[in-house]
Amino acid sequence: MSLWDVVVVGAGPYGLSAAAHLRTIPGLRTRIFGEAMSFWQQNMPAGMLLRSPWDATHIADPKGTLTLDAYVAARGNHMPAPIPLQRFVDYGRWFQKHAAPGLDTRKIAQVDRNGNGFLVKTEDGEIVRSRRVVVAAGIASFAYRPPLFDALPSSLASHSSDTGDIKRFSGKRVLVVGGGQSALEAAALLRESGADVEVAVRKPIVHWLGWKGRISKIKPLGRLLYSPRDVGPAGLSQLVARPDYFRKLPRGVQEWTDRRAIRPAGAGWLQNRVSGLKVRTGVDFESVVAAAGHVRVTSSDEGMQTFDHVLLATGYRIDVAKYKFLSPQLLSGIDRVGGYPKLQAGLESSVPGLHFLGAPGAWSFGPVLRFVSGTYYSVHALTQRIAAAHE
Repeated sequence: MSLWDVVVVGAGPYGLSAAAHLRTIPGLRTRIFGEAMSFWQQNMPAGMLLRSPWDATHIADPKGTLTLDAYVAARGNHMPAPIPLQRFVDYGRWFQKHAAPGLDTRKIAQVDRNGNGFLVKTEDGEIVRSRRVVVAAGIASFAYRPPLFDALPSSLASHSSDTGDIKRFSGKRVLVVGGGQSALEAAALLRESGADVEVAVRKPIVHWLGWKGRISKIKPLGRLLYSPRDVGPAGLSQLVARPDYFRKLPRGVQEWTDRRAIRPAGAGWLQNRVSGLKVRTGVDFESVVAAAGHVRVTSSDEGMQTFDHVLLATGYRIDVAKYKFLSPQLLSGIDRVGGYPKLQAGLESSVPGLHFLGAPGAWSFGPVLRFVSGTYYSVHALTQRIAAAHE
């Protein structure tokens, strides 16, 4: 068995950024597993535009040279804003070639404890030993389906992360459940692809993001109120961009800040594309049943309706137990709160040497870790911790 100092599981923005930074530590042997940007390529609807603005969409690299600007210059073609999904995927793969070469594209079947280190087993049976493991496996495992829809087959109800080609719904009657960016943009894409669409929102209103664009035009005020990390409303944006300060707040304040910073909302540029769509708010679902290849939905406001498909843009609920590659023995040693691992400095869990990047770190370090811009804090903290231990 080969022996490594660090194995990184996952090759999205967090995994690629972590591998790039860790390889700057002299003598540290690092290996990364995963398909570059696979979640973004396979689980996001074709035609999607990123809600995050340009400055909040760079992936952190050690020298700060592999930005979106550098990518556009290297490719020699214009990048529109908002950023198209496929261009962001291409940017991530370009980043990987420059910052994390030697990517092993095999999936990881299991990670288990082995004395003071870990055994990492690949899908084809190779076993690798490592002193540390960095889990940067993304959020695909955490897609949330409301229990009422659980009994429906995937042909009748799917999560927005499993949508695939939106065009397959052309001519179909589709109900989109949710009131955030993924729901509203999916509805726009569905209508543009020829589907008959309704949107059902549990909250009493749909929130739209517009103030930042207006305030940012007043440059000194915009820079004061909004961090380039671009998570959260005016003022709070600066707080959540500083996870070391965020985690010192009382737990109740942290939870309120997290809820406020990531409440469901649509980008202002999306409003024209959903204009005229039937968007129902304050909706409670009473029953959902399959009937003759269709879905009968009974709700508080419209009574019984029939749809060809229900698209659940209902977000994600973090539970690291859903990472199937973590062995039961390893999971039992991870202190958790509601599915989130409790993390210490360097995003290290209660299992020494086991680190979590991305959304699983949000309970400990705040909502910025749910976004690409959170790579800047995360990988810096991770690298500092591992470098100090490696000396």
